Amino acid sequence: MASMASSSVFSAPLHGFTHTNPRSNTNSSWVCSSPMAFLSPFHKSSIGSSKSSFFQHGLSLKSSNLSGFLLKPRSLIVSARAATEKTIYDYTVKDIDQNDVSLDKFKGKVLLIVNVASKCGLTSSNYSELSHIYEKYKTQGFEILAFPCNQFGGQEPGSNPEIKQFACTKFKAEFPIFDKVDVNGPSTAPVYQFLKSSAGGFLGDLVKWNFEKFLLDKNGKVVERYPPTTSPFQIEKDIQKLLAA
Repeated sequence: MASMASSSVFSAPLHGFTHTNPRSNTNSSWVCSSPMAFLSPFHKSSIGSSKSSFFQHGLSLKSSNLSGFLLKPRSLIVSARAATEKTIYDYTVKDIDQNDVSLDKFKGKVLLIVNVASKCGLTSSNYSELSHIYEKYKTQGFEILAFPCNQFGGQEPGSNPEIKQFACTKFKAEFPIFDKVDVNGPSTAPVYQFLKSSAGGFLGDLVKWNFEKFLLDKNGKVVERYPPTTSPFQIEKDIQKLLAA
């Protein structure tokens, strides 16, 4: 970014900038005006540093001219802040038996949330490993929350009682299994709207397939998201770190 300060980007008149004493205090924070909209709002710019060539040349911003040139509209900032303040504990879901479950019952626990399916090529390995990890860490403050979903290849077509019998009989699953949900599209369950907005994937916020995984810390915040092909055993070290935190 240092080279940008002396490049043609600043060849045009800099409205809202004045020459000042280079020794003056330049540590105050600032925001970009429209001529510098190429700067991403999600990356910290070196221009704001007193060591950058921008400030070494004695240029500073007139704060009085900044109104109306905020890079992020106030409404977006408020919305983003509201989203980040939410936790998994703000949601109530239905379990596999259609009972309401407030997720605040899991406060203080490390959570692994998974969209499961009974007829997927990943079913056997994932259910087996999930059951193993759950048995190993359940007494240490760890929970797995499984949400059946039939959106990927129609691979969870059964009723709730059939899903429950399959998981609990074939794989001895003891972790909570919830009502079948949509994880993508207009009918996405609110809990999955929260999960996806907290950790967008490489294709945006879409869940890619069965057995995508979200790892949450003891404060109900998403800290990691794993693609379907990541096995539960590969996540074990991350689980251990959060349990020890």
